[in-house]
Amino acid sequence: MSKRVLILHGLSGSDFPHWQAHLASDLIKERYIVSFPELPNKNSPSLNEWKNFLKEEINHFKPNIVVCHSLANILWFHTCDELDIKLDKLMLVAPVRNKPLEEAKSFFPYPIAKELKAKEIIIAASTNDPYMSLEEAIELQSKLNVGMKIMEDAGHINSSSGFGKLDCALDWIKRVEQCEENL
Repeated sequence: MSKRVLILHGLSGSDFPHWQAHLASDLIKERYIVSFPELPNKNSPSLNEWKNFLKEEINHFKPNIVVCHSLANILWFHTCDELDIKLDKLMLVAPVRNKPLEEAKSFFPYPIAKELKAKEIIIAASTNDPYMSLEEAIELQSKLNVGMKIMEDAGHINSSSGFGKLDCALDWIKRVEQCEENL
């Protein structure tokens, strides 16, 4: 049976050339089943609207793996306690600090989830992310008690910071053990 991967974008989406669009394509080529939905009102999101959408998508798609970017991490923190699911893997890429963003006020403050609903979890963070410093990312990693991949000078790990492709995401999904050697 093929693994089912749900990819969740952050504020304003993650269209091509963003690494999430590349990841979706690469996973399909590797015979994964992929859902990469556009969340509602992606430029001016509402937490409740995104939570309802996520719950419906989880119930319909039934993923084994979830990959979140930016604001989608916060969506996951708000929603995971309400989900009856146990993922194989959860990847939290470039989470944002717990201070309100003007375009997404309803997402803040966010809870630090006690149970992230996955057997294996990793955070990917950058040394120069404008939305979460490396120190803040390490503090979040410690609170969540999960692994972390630190990327040098990757900004917010999106296409505008030069990340049209994020090879570690595909590698981690396929081979968690090898990716963890770099943690």
